Amino acid sequence: MDASFYLIQMLNGVQYGFLLFLVASGLTLVFGVMGVINLAHGSFFMIGAYLVFWLDGIVGSIFLAFALAIPLAILTGLAVERLAIQFLYRRDHLDQVLLTYGLILIFNEAQRTLWGSDVHSIAPPEMLTGSIQLTEEQFYPTYRLFISGICLVVGGILYAVIQHTKVGMRIRASSENPEMTQAMGIDSDKLFTVVFVAGAALAAFSGMIAAPVEAVYPGMGERVLIVSFVVVVIGGIGSIRGAFVGAMVIGLADAFGKALVPEISGAIIYAVMAGVLIWRPKGLFYRGVV
Repeated sequence: MDASFYLIQMLNGVQYGFLLFLVASGLTLVFGVMGVINLAHGSFFMIGAYLVFWLDGIVGSIFLAFALAIPLAILTGLAVERLAIQFLYRRDHLDQVLLTYGLILIFNEAQRTLWGSDVHSIAPPEMLTGSIQLTEEQFYPTYRLFISGICLVVGGILYAVIQHTKVGMRIRASSENPEMTQAMGIDSDKLFTVVFVAGAALAAFSGMIAAPVEAVYPGMGERVLIVSFVVVVIGGIGSIRGAFVGAMVIGLADAFGKALVPEISGAIIYAVMAGVLIWRPKGLFYRGVV
């Protein structure tokens, strides 16, 4: 195995890590700010993928499908928050687990009713179907580089919003001391709505851009949810920076594990999580949203 092999695996790991970061950042925001364990978070990843598959078949342009799917995903997140999640804000974690698990079942049944149980594929946009030559014999798909680039842009926007806007300031304050933010007159319910919808939109957007490189199939959100929880635990609950570092660690561990030791690759990410928790029981970056 030459250097180009390791370069390919590193690029695959980084691309997967960026996707995991978008999903996990929404998950860690929802739990860190709202204190809600949302088992249905992965379902928004599935919804995003299916929306793009459906809309691409109608409009014939994946970029237009992205543009139409994003507001639909936001409206879906808003509806779920208003109809279900808002009743969990002051309930214990068992109630949250039971209700959001029920949402998984509802989303999966709705998906089967609307789109069936077949596995689907989506072609990447024509302008991104080529490959970039890395060495004389190694090429890397352009669309995968596009995924990494767009995730980096979205992650930068998310960081800027949390660090340099009033909404971000309120999110950080609510994460650190929710009682004090309420005492200062901040409407926590509206803030929670913004955080939940943003988290759902991030997960759905991840599913949208991942659809052309992954199969679109029933229940695809569950696996992403499990891995995203691993990322959040490694990074530290409530930390965006931790979600990024954890996603990169898991992305690289998954890519190199599948390439080097495929027989045990499924256990590697959990072994990494166990090792981190032995060293840092609360995760790498436990304090604060950022």
